[in-house]
Amino acid sequence: MIFVAADHNGFRLREQILLYLLRRGEEVYDLGAHDLDPNDDFNIYASEAVKEIREHKGAVGILVCGGGQGMAMTANRFSGMRAAVVWDLEEAEMARNDNDANILCLPARYLEERREEWQAIIDKFLDTPFAKAARYVRRNNALDKLGEGAKK
Repeated sequence: MIFVAADHNGFRLREQILLYLLRRGEEVYDLGAHDLDPNDDFNIYASEAVKEIREHKGAVGILVCGGGQGMAMTANRFSGMRAAVVWDLEEAEMARNDNDANILCLPARYLEERREEWQAIIDKFLDTPFAKAARYVRRNNALDKLGEGAKK
């Protein structure tokens, strides 16, 4: 289950990603933006994706904005969310293998015109399992505890 969302800067790339994921045979949910509004805010879409990912065990997200950073910063404020800004295959693999990232944040300004690159990044992200090495699990648990402490 993949939840996809984007603000106005990622709007066009989001549309392409949705089609690509459907061709891959993925279960995909489009969280918008459904209209191109230059005044929308990335945090609204990232927060909605986090809500859905939390409600659906094993789900992942693909979030798109201009640089990917705003989406990642928003998503990473929530315990259990590990959003990674990814621009190449190595980062996609490491984000999943080492960090068990459950949200892929893509920079539309860099990737929108690079179809083969963003498709390969998505494939690598979705197809790479978490290594579950003890040190990686320990680090992720520590991150989640930090997130829980921030709620107080």
